Amino acid sequence: MKKLNILIVEDGQSQREMLRDFLSKEGHAVAEAENGEKAIESVVNNVFDMILLDYKMPGMDGMQVLREVKSINPEIDIVIITAYGTIETAVEAMKAGAIDYITKPIEFDELLLLVERVSERRTLIRENEILRQELREKGVTADRIIYRSGKMNALMNMAGRVASSRTTVLIRGESGTGKELMARLIHHLSPRSAKPIIAVNCSALSENLLESELFGHEKGAFTGAVSRRIGRFEEADGGTLFLDEIGEISASVQVKLLRFLQEREFQRVGGNQTIHSDVRVISATNRDLESKVREETFREDLFYRLNVIVMDVPPLRERKDDIPVLADHFLKRFTSENNKEITGITSEARDMLLKYDYPGNVRELENIVERAVVITRDSVISTEDLPILTYRSGKKEEPGILRQSIEDLERRMILEAMEKAGDHQTRAAEMLGISERMLRYKIKKYGLKE
Repeated sequence: MKKLNILIVEDGQSQREMLRDFLSKEGHAVAEAENGEKAIESVVNNVFDMILLDYKMPGMDGMQVLREVKSINPEIDIVIITAYGTIETAVEAMKAGAIDYITKPIEFDELLLLVERVSERRTLIRENEILRQELREKGVTADRIIYRSGKMNALMNMAGRVASSRTTVLIRGESGTGKELMARLIHHLSPRSAKPIIAVNCSALSENLLESELFGHEKGAFTGAVSRRIGRFEEADGGTLFLDEIGEISASVQVKLLRFLQEREFQRVGGNQTIHSDVRVISATNRDLESKVREETFREDLFYRLNVIVMDVPPLRERKDDIPVLADHFLKRFTSENNKEITGITSEARDMLLKYDYPGNVRELENIVERAVVITRDSVISTEDLPILTYRSGKKEEPGILRQSIEDLERRMILEAMEKAGDHQTRAAEMLGISERMLRYKIKKYGLKE
């Protein structure tokens, strides 16, 4: 974890010193301010990564400080400290730009997890800026991959890390998540970017046509082969070959592909000349290849050749932070393409977009926004322009009820994971996809020790 420059803004001296001592022992550089005016002065004269900001203070309150800090430096991550039972104030602060909140009395485990999350987030932001700069230097526009969520941040950084190698990459994800866009990003960031990236949809062609498409054929190799045809492996020499829906290829094509990955050579259909090609293979699938290996419909040795680096593109329903920025991007694009003057999306329509699960993922959201732009007669997209969405109306839950529902769900998930893991915390944490430290904190929070 990268150490942070942290400012503690708290009018209570004992609380401030307690936080300072704890965070200093964790290796962070800590400064203090006992009121809002001194906090603003510190922000003007120093560089901070994070501010722990008490909401209720004499003079300038937390909201005033938050807005002022964001006007000075919007990149600072601000965590609001609020008394238990006043969650609505924290929600208001987060709408104004705070990234999270923590309630008094402060639990050190919870605080440490918050700081770790901020550190990881800032690291990802820095790496993403480097990634975007590399794309700009290569003349590549990255605006086709629109995201704001932590999951996509991590995936983009992984793309940057694997791009420089020639290792095969397997991109997994549901249809419409953007697997081909990710493959093209890896290619454009790689040393092969001056050469072509060629995409082949393996599910769109029959066995014989796919074999000819990939490896080419000689004249007379089969009925209709009136001349020699160069295959995609030769066309992509020096570049990248993207094989979409790799799980659909036949056994015979699997054998030839495996040979290429092992020896970097192949033969055209109907030919006996051995051809060498320097091609990086990136494949993608929305199928469970491990199951196909167990069913013996996909070669195990080929699976391990393709599976060296695995990138999982999450479905849109698991990264809803991306929905608003994607919707705005598509709105701008289709407004321009259709020569219409549409200024935005109503809050009710945004709420509808956020609550939908998108079985068709980003591609479905794109189609929904395009349709709305075409049919609307107003200057904004409203719920009337989104009839395709199966939106379930109902009474909104109060924030406290919602928070309780989430905590009940967390408690049940932890109990089930611990039972499956035989009370082994490391294994239970892996099942839940969280750190062991986070699991220990949750167990303590919900009184689950016994």
